[in-house]
Amino acid sequence: MYKKILVAVDGSVTSLSGLNEAIRLAKATGSRLLLVHVLNTLILETEIASTAYYQALAEEIRSSGLKILEHAAMVARDAGVPFEQQMVEKIGAHAWKEIVAQASDSGAELIVLGTHGRRGLKRLILGSDAELVLRHAPVPVLMVRDQSLE
Repeated sequence: MYKKILVAVDGSVTSLSGLNEAIRLAKATGSRLLLVHVLNTLILETEIASTAYYQALAEEIRSSGLKILEHAAMVARDAGVPFEQQMVEKIGAHAWKEIVAQASDSGAELIVLGTHGRRGLKRLILGSDAELVLRHAPVPVLMVRDQSLE
């Protein structure tokens, strides 16, 4: 069925729900997971921050991203599911674009995302990376909503 499933991880409860669903699917189909974390570096504008501040903040964001990937790897490893890890680090990266690009570049056949399921004004204000991935993905997308948020 699926040989490679891309799972976007960001450390949130919804992301963990997506990872757990991807693990269940991988076990059932014999798939390999590609764990992807996109560093949110949009906030790093070097013209408004000192070099020392910029470097410290960039290192903190990078360290946090590595911890998120390592936690996802630990969950996959404990479940006995084969996986790869990929951290995407680009200045000005938009998570949805990088997830779509990773799916294309890696040969993933499915994308699994946790989603908050926001509606109305919250969705307009906060945006929806999951919705944009769904609209632009080159492969099927499974969006998993964390039921504990209801």
